[in-house]
Amino acid sequence: MKPVATYQKLRGGYYTPGAIGEFLARWAVRSPNDHVLEPSCGDGALLEAAAGALLRHGASPSAIAAQLRGVELDHVEAAKARKRLCDSAIPLPDDAIRVGDFFTYAREGLPEQDLFKLGDSEISSPRFDVVIGNPPFIRYQNFEEKHRRVAFSLLGQIGLRPNRLTNAWVPFVCVASMLLKEEGRLAMVIPAELLQVGYTAELRRFLSEHFCRLTLMTFRQLVFPDIQQEVVLLCAEKNGGKRTGINVVELDGPDDLPGYEDTVTDPGALKPMDHSTEKWTQYYLTKQEIDLVRAIRRETKLLCLGDLASVDVGVVTGLNEFFVLCEKDKLSAGLDGFTRSIVTRSAHLPGIAFRAEEWQALVENQQKVHLLDAPAVEVSRLPDPLRSYIQHGEERGWHRGYKCRIRKLWYVVPSLWRPDAFLLRQIHRYPKIIVNETDATSTDTIHRVRLHHGVYGRHLAIGCLNSLTFAFSEIVGRSYGGGVLELEPSEAERLPIPLRGAESIDFDLIHGLLRKDQTEQALAITDQVLLRDGLGLSQRDTILLRGIWSKLRDRRLHRKHRLPTGDGRTGRRQTR
Repeated sequence: MKPVATYQKLRGGYYTPGAIGEFLARWAVRSPNDHVLEPSCGDGALLEAAAGALLRHGASPSAIAAQLRGVELDHVEAAKARKRLCDSAIPLPDDAIRVGDFFTYAREGLPEQDLFKLGDSEISSPRFDVVIGNPPFIRYQNFEEKHRRVAFSLLGQIGLRPNRLTNAWVPFVCVASMLLKEEGRLAMVIPAELLQVGYTAELRRFLSEHFCRLTLMTFRQLVFPDIQQEVVLLCAEKNGGKRTGINVVELDGPDDLPGYEDTVTDPGALKPMDHSTEKWTQYYLTKQEIDLVRAIRRETKLLCLGDLASVDVGVVTGLNEFFVLCEKDKLSAGLDGFTRSIVTRSAHLPGIAFRAEEWQALVENQQKVHLLDAPAVEVSRLPDPLRSYIQHGEERGWHRGYKCRIRKLWYVVPSLWRPDAFLLRQIHRYPKIIVNETDATSTDTIHRVRLHHGVYGRHLAIGCLNSLTFAFSEIVGRSYGGGVLELEPSEAERLPIPLRGAESIDFDLIHGLLRKDQTEQALAITDQVLLRDGLGLSQRDTILLRGIWSKLRDRRLHRKHRLPTGDGRTGRRQTR
């Protein structure tokens, strides 16, 4: 049973580290006359940082009090914010911090302010020089419906189509952007999901079209360890239509931020933006590397995995502890004849073929590779050993888990079909297709692949092993705090697969090299045949693709750690 969500988690409130607040305020505030909005002000830390920036530009405390505005849903936090500013000698008026929902504030606005167009509606609302914020990290499950309705209505008015999976911070970013003046700046702490997940695709396009310049400050260290949530600092400039572009800067942690304000505003660091829904992981690359990726997409007629096969999730048991057994437990429970072979871990698939002898070795090593395969009949009609095993599970309450509970017969696992090949879902170093030469299926930690008619599995497995496919896997997939690259089926089907020449490569040789962890030796063979001979790529481009893969792979693998410098000390990576 899941633990009850804390109040802090439900409201999505996590305090912004001081170094981040100071950086955002120093970058965003450019004039003593700037008007600043914090749409989810919490205890006022970011408003205080903005006040400090205004003071440094020469604004008086009384003027600042009229220039700061905040919105906060929680009245206790709003009171803290007022007190914090008053303690800093900023005498905020009573209406400076509004207690309530930000989206209602944006819709209703303040009557004395000018009208502006939001979609097809005129909404009375203030315009600001700066919006600074750390929007609540509220998952869609905890997004209150009364607030969601208003937020989604506003998104619809600006041409966006949110769905039920859209988390609360997304409309915060979009609606706050609409409250900026023509040369305003948006400075926000948002989840790193912006870079790579599907539900933020529309937001990526919105930001690239609404702002002239975007800079994303990212960190290897977790800024909010309590929620295991990676964040980025979004620094967005409207700039009245001046030179457009995007840049991504990666630092170890917030303590490295001082001095990077000039990097954010440096036009020489910008890379051309792709005004599409493509993932922004690519912007960790150099302009030369991005140009190569775009040229390959545009000019090279490549088949994708989805043209050659379909990718589906593995078996969802609902409770592996009950349904997946080792040889010893299977025999002791008397379940011989009521299981089928299954692969449960990527470590079980070291090469590009899964063979009978490898399966047998797992059995002898007491790996959990037997899946319960019970007949679809009532418990009373089952053989004694199987009935006893199921009743034991019910005594433990395992049948009450969600996946089990919604089945007609909780102990009958659906969709046990055998795939032609396996595809790693969670990837440590590189993606891999493994030809299935056994009767095994797989759990949902490993995707199942069905080949299209006329596609030869060995050729497909070879075609996946090259620097181009490896590089694109890092761009189309997504990674999280633990450094694992994850490919969902739809993402996997977008992987480019060069097949010309695959039939000439010795399959068993490549299989053996990968089992010995000699990946570079395997790539030396496959890159020459598939990329240089097959696609006609130059040696320079092939080396660039290998570098793209290595750079993005190493970034996610080392994200939780400080990277060593050449002399063994830890150091800070510079901007790219």
